[in-house]
Amino acid sequence: MKLNSSIIVQVFEKSIQSWHNNQFENPYPLQSLEFLCFNKNQIDTTQWHQEDEIRRNDISTEDFVACKRKIDALNQQRTDWVEQLDDLIFDFYKHSKKNINAKMNSETPAWLIDRMSILELKIYHMKEQTLRSDVDQVHIEKCKLKLDILLQQRVDMCTCLDELLIDIENGNRYFKVYRQMKMYNDKTLNPALYHSKSN
Repeated sequence: MKLNSSIIVQVFEKSIQSWHNNQFENPYPLQSLEFLCFNKNQIDTTQWHQEDEIRRNDISTEDFVACKRKIDALNQQRTDWVEQLDDLIFDFYKHSKKNINAKMNSETPAWLIDRMSILELKIYHMKEQTLRSDVDQVHIEKCKLKLDILLQQRVDMCTCLDELLIDIENGNRYFKVYRQMKMYNDKTLNPALYHSKSN
């Protein structure tokens, strides 16, 4: 398995483009790093557009509630895929010998990859804004400046991920895989749900 930021960014770009072309089939080998990243980004892209819809002023109460519940479900799926990514990465580096002075990283590689996935969505949609023909030049120039910042952020986040992975491989840093243990979707843990007669 190859593991570096450039591969991950390429998968996210492919996923976003595929989603916007209504092509949702995952082209990568089952349970590979690329497969997990593609699926994770598909969820992020779907959620991105649900977040857009829920902010419409003309949305009905019924549609608002349905949209919010879909976002909650997508959030849970997103977390599940991130945890699968962390399991895969943890397993990949399980033979790396931890140095005596190794420091624990608070953020796992997969949660950094999660932020990179959202960043790629920002880049895609900000670039879209720079290509609009129905806005003035001021809007275009503002969006170009924002796009430049996002692209620099991509470089920085890629550097951080690659350095983290090198440090893990060399035993200078390590991470622990924790579960998010989200409670709001669990009928046995959310008081509003387990006290509700309709549940």
